[in-house]
Amino acid sequence: MQEIVISICLGIGLAASAGFRVFLPLLALSIAGYYDILPLNDSWQWIGSSLAIWIFAIATLVEILAYYIPWFDNALDTIAIPLATIAGTAIMVSTVTELNPVITWGLAIIAGGGTAATVKSAMGATRLSSTATTGGIANNLVATAETGIATTLSLVSVFLPLLALCLVIVLFLVLRKIYRKLFSRSIKKSS
Repeated sequence: MQEIVISICLGIGLAASAGFRVFLPLLALSIAGYYDILPLNDSWQWIGSSLAIWIFAIATLVEILAYYIPWFDNALDTIAIPLATIAGTAIMVSTVTELNPVITWGLAIIAGGGTAATVKSAMGATRLSSTATTGGIANNLVATAETGIATTLSLVSVFLPLLALCLVIVLFLVLRKIYRKLFSRSIKKSS
């Protein structure tokens, strides 16, 4: 039972990280699988191969650099939301090893895909807000913060999955508080 809880925490942490950068947590999972740091679901052993590491490393580098291109960063968010949802789902399926496939997939879609989509949507809104208020000047700071958070959350998820779940909960509470403030201001202004 403890292994199941840890694998779920790991999956949620990496799925949240996918909401910041789609390929970075997949790279972390791939490296962890390659070095047998984490057990992978039997049908997802390929993710721990050296070929997968190279593919995810190149994809991660391209994604990180793409977010520093003005105008393209906002366009990238449009396709990154569904990609993050898929990545979050795939991450969850690959890390949950001891459950019935029906439960695993249900959990993966709801907890993995849902977490990644929620974080990515919030970050897309943050980038749009940054573009609107600073003319895009602060977007590089947002991109750097996203990459830093994705890296940190991926590492914490791999090595301290229970802490990663706690960080995801704190992240959701902070996002909720920020967006409540933003929406309450916009409602007051429109009245």
